[in-house]
Amino acid sequence: MRKLFLILLNLTALVPFSGFGQQKPLSEQMANTVLDQLYPDSLFNRTDKFPKWSYDMGVIFEGLTDVWRNTADADYFNYMQSRMDAYLSIPDSIKNYNATDFNIDNIKNGTALLTLYKVTGNEKYLKACHQLYAQLQKHPRTNEGGFWHKKIYPYQMWLDGLYMGQPFYAEYATLMNIPTAFDDIANQFSYMEKNARDPKTGLLYHGWDESRKERWSDPKTGLSPHFWARGMGWYAMALVDVLDYFPEDHPRRQELISILNRTLSAVINYQDAKTGVWYDIVDLGTRKGNYLESSASSMFVFALAKSLRKGYIPASFQKNLDRGYKGLVNEFISTAGENRVNLNKTVQVSGLGGKKYRDGSFDYYMSEPVITNDPKGIGAFILAASEVEFLQVQKGKKRRTVTLDNYFNNEYKKTPSGALQPYHYLWDGYDNNGFSLLGHIFEKNGGILTTLRSAPTSQNLAKSSIYIIVDPDTEKETEQPNFMNETHAQQIAQWVKQGGVLVLFLNDSGNCEIAKFNTLAKKFGITFNEDSRNRVKGKEFQTGAIQIPKGNSIFPNTAKIYVKEISTLQVNPPARSVIKDKGDNIIATARYGKGTVFAIGDPWLYNEYTDGRKLPKEYENFTAANDLVQWLFKQTNK
Repeated sequence: MRKLFLILLNLTALVPFSGFGQQKPLSEQMANTVLDQLYPDSLFNRTDKFPKWSYDMGVIFEGLTDVWRNTADADYFNYMQSRMDAYLSIPDSIKNYNATDFNIDNIKNGTALLTLYKVTGNEKYLKACHQLYAQLQKHPRTNEGGFWHKKIYPYQMWLDGLYMGQPFYAEYATLMNIPTAFDDIANQFSYMEKNARDPKTGLLYHGWDESRKERWSDPKTGLSPHFWARGMGWYAMALVDVLDYFPEDHPRRQELISILNRTLSAVINYQDAKTGVWYDIVDLGTRKGNYLESSASSMFVFALAKSLRKGYIPASFQKNLDRGYKGLVNEFISTAGENRVNLNKTVQVSGLGGKKYRDGSFDYYMSEPVITNDPKGIGAFILAASEVEFLQVQKGKKRRTVTLDNYFNNEYKKTPSGALQPYHYLWDGYDNNGFSLLGHIFEKNGGILTTLRSAPTSQNLAKSSIYIIVDPDTEKETEQPNFMNETHAQQIAQWVKQGGVLVLFLNDSGNCEIAKFNTLAKKFGITFNEDSRNRVKGKEFQTGAIQIPKGNSIFPNTAKIYVKEISTLQVNPPARSVIKDKGDNIIATARYGKGTVFAIGDPWLYNEYTDGRKLPKEYENFTAANDLVQWLFKQTNK
């Protein structure tokens, strides 16, 4: 069995996304187990015993979101959406959620709701998020300001609670423009570390009782007796997830990164030398009865992998990550059918206090059931595998800067907070009009994403290997559009001549400024026609179908794409047509000096037509995006 999964591990390193190869990456295999076995639709159609509002689901949904973004398989997104929708079937309420319970666990699912809102724009998801934020606003706190774990556990902070509450809090505060929230968020981690960290080991105790009244708490320190692995895992995952939304220029961002470094430095000191994973009680690996535990081990691997990818921790942690992931596969994974796996040896639950009193002793932790395919473990494993797979694809690739124009395409819209914000074909757009999936593909292949909001010059493009211009504005789209002119065109052409790779994603006549933009395009032998081909009515997708000939050098793995309402091209040397349809030039490229130009008359790789939720599976825009990104990087000389 171990040999089998070492083979799977090696295969995962070679498979950039699910379209290549026979064996799917382990993140997908575990996600498929979720779709087959966990939370069936029948649970959400019951009127007698509707499922409780449980954070377990939220961990699963984090993993499924990652797999959906990696594969563009809408089944993963739809699974999450259908189950969240069941809780929102009554307007302006969440089934089986009671804010006055003041249970921090109940906040966790808010991150799934935020994802659903950002992708779909449906206000019901945002309204549900408002309810969860309202709970945080009134949630009881310790005297210094830390959130209680639950109302029934007064003056107590548990490690678990940081993951349950703070990533949602940070993402919501970013969306709603609440800058004051970030000091509060930083305080939660600071308080937890200050009160629960053991100075000798660097590990954090599971719980801390400010009042010292709980039976499990030490009368002097208020601490619970042991270092519970999953509690540490929750804390580490919370830190790396919060940093996704914690402002880059906030004075306390580095404080959180330092806490993360101290936490992971302590964790790796207790990584089992033989297996590479971790014991349920972290520091007592030699004590009889203790066992290697899969959910905590997955959380530590996830935190290590994401921290390395983001540059939060030194590269020296890589060896611990490699050992940890190998250990996860060897110790905890077993086959569950074709392209499906099980996760074994997950402790079902561990807590402190309660009616059936949990005293925090070693014997208590060892008494809790250890099961297969617990959702908390599965969700954490999917996240861990997804991050490791991302790093494996990225490994050995030269890092190159990919710059997206936000000067010629410069549209604004109001955010939920009422502030104006750039939107439309941008990296941070998760809705239909965004390029978040395309950006993810660039990053996986070594790209460093940037956005240029000023006029392009050879100087401000100097560090860019790829420059993408999308859908230049018309006067109906932007009050004072920035039109292409000869000065801009000369600067860009000089940059291409020196080795830059220019990508032109225009649009059809009426939706894009074409005439002035051709000042640039004509320098490379390309003219965008002021026409509009492939005008699709409703779901007549076949109108937008473009066949890709076999053996195409740019799209070797793509057979058919979908491109609607496009401007066709006139092509003259040095340009050449690489995709034609019914006599029209659809895609052209040009060599210009040391550089390369790619041109098509549509922004066609935005989320609406790459994320799998709208197009029938026969249209392979997501595969085409992967092909194109790899081809573009091959053209770079920088």
